[in-house]
Amino acid sequence: MVDICALDKRALDVALSVINRVDASQLNAPTPCAKWSLRQLLAHMIGQNHGIAAVARGETKDRGVWAARPVGSDPAGQFAESAALVDVAFAEDGVLERGFWLPEILDGGLFPAPMAITTHVMDYVVHTWDVARAIGIQPLFDGPDDAELLSTVLATARRVPDGPGRQRDNSAFRPCLEVAPDAPVLDQIVARLGRSPQWPARPPQQHWADNGFAAPPAGGSTGIPAGSPTGRPAGGPTGAVPVAQRSG
Repeated sequence: MVDICALDKRALDVALSVINRVDASQLNAPTPCAKWSLRQLLAHMIGQNHGIAAVARGETKDRGVWAARPVGSDPAGQFAESAALVDVAFAEDGVLERGFWLPEILDGGLFPAPMAITTHVMDYVVHTWDVARAIGIQPLFDGPDDAELLSTVLATARRVPDGPGRQRDNSAFRPCLEVAPDAPVLDQIVARLGRSPQWPARPPQQHWADNGFAAPPAGGSTGIPAGSPTGRPAGGPTGAVPVAQRSG
């Protein structure tokens, strides 16, 4: 049986190992998440950790727990603090029997904890890849349990619906891309969620132009572009997989 909380901790550990390599000079770099700079992506990742930790402990009213957190001079330290909150919350007795409040999906309703945590795992494996590609490295999922981690995430990604809905501006993911059946599992995951494993195939300036920017956007107080949703899962407890309205 998959220990989803252990897989979540491993995903966060790998994410931190990549974020530790982020230099402040790279925070305005483009990322595979359309219209998000690296600063904005990290703000989202840190904020989502705060959010899921809060709802795991029973929060059901304050939408602010999901807000992106401004990224300062120590993004790795901020991320580590947010990841520690998740680890503590998920280690509590009975956490897998709880309902998680995901208000952008089902206002007032609760999602089964295993479904919510599995989605969190997928988000952080993919966003770790996003961060790594933004700074020109590959994330290393080479631990003893990482084959199980990646196979779990691939199975989850395959349950995320494809189709015309992915063309909408607020869609969590771009349409699926084709890769070889024997491609590395991480390449299959990111392609299934609309990212090219070869990103970036063009200069950074062209990525900004493709996404409507004349130049890298300013970091801003929240790290999220004006008018962009904060990026929580969309769907419902009976759907295939809850996915973010704009998670990059």
